Amino acid sequence: MKNAIITISRQYGSGGRNVALQLSKELNIPFYDNELISLSAEKSGINAKLFETAEIQAENNLLYRLSRLGPDIQTFGVPINEKIFNIQSEVIRDLAAAGPCVILGRCADYVLKDFQNCINIYTYASFRTRVSRAVTDYGLNRDAAEKEVRRVDKARESYYNYHTGNKWGDPLNYDLMINMDFLDTEAAVGLIKEYLDLRKDDEMRKPYGKI
Repeated sequence: MKNAIITISRQYGSGGRNVALQLSKELNIPFYDNELISLSAEKSGINAKLFETAEIQAENNLLYRLSRLGPDIQTFGVPINEKIFNIQSEVIRDLAAAGPCVILGRCADYVLKDFQNCINIYTYASFRTRVSRAVTDYGLNRDAAEKEVRRVDKARESYYNYHTGNKWGDPLNYDLMINMDFLDTEAAVGLIKEYLDLRKDDEMRKPYGKI
């Protein structure tokens, strides 16, 4: 599929970031992750740290929702967490409109739901696999890795569900879901490239089950 915009969502420790980075290299298209933070901060004038921690603020879903009620965290009448999401979404849409790219996380599958050339990937794996990868890749001990897997996944789920109204990890939100239990980065990238070859350029997406 030519001119594809590829979004990759992932469970923590599933290896999704490595897949996204390698895929962008093999397709020779831009990769956007932390760059979205700097671009969003530059566009808005808001401290980049707020964009960095936006997902973590959703770790406690109740507090995240209650934050909408706090006047001390509002900017021009708009809750800062929603302002940050809206600005970041504008940046994501601008980058997608500029040409093919790979975008990691940040609800990009939802933000780009009206882009017919958008392909949404989700990587997942068993808890055991993800803990092992956190130990190997991030240098955590096993107890810390188990806590981090649970904590980050909870934050990502709350953040995604809150801003999109959809369920994080629901197959209906993605074009291809990849179980990383038995695949390495190279195999997962090959699978995605094969899927892109199978997709027809004129195929119309049916976002989120709507006809």
